Amino acid sequence: MKQVESKRSRPDIDAAVRGGDWTQGMDGEAVPEHAALKQALHWRLIYSEILTMEEKVLTRIRQLMDKQSDEARREVELTNVPVVVAQAERFRRRLGYWEARVHELNGASPPKRRRRAPAPPRAAHRSSHSTQT
Repeated sequence: MKQVESKRSRPDIDAAVRGGDWTQGMDGEAVPEHAALKQALHWRLIYSEILTMEEKVLTRIRQLMDKQSDEARREVELTNVPVVVAQAERFRRRLGYWEARVHELNGASPPKRRRRAPAPPRAAHRSSHSTQT
């Protein structure tokens, strides 16, 4: 009989939880409210880099999904896509904190919240069970 694995031995679960928790900063990350301009610029750059990568990953996943069967596409929509979307949203929010801090330290009012980038167009042949993210 297979024993149930503890959460500690499941890095995939740990990563999914961490990736979706937008209150979770990165290791070594300063608290935005206490950060100096140099720190704020650094973390804004880091989160910009990661968010750009996550958006490219999501675009690529959707491109690959276009070539999959309806069943495979549906499973990816239920498993992979929500994880990547949650991670991107975490990084987008963290980036927003750092952008606001940079503006504050530069004596400007915080920028308006960015709208989400529109999802890439989907192929017309999608099944009626697919979901938009």
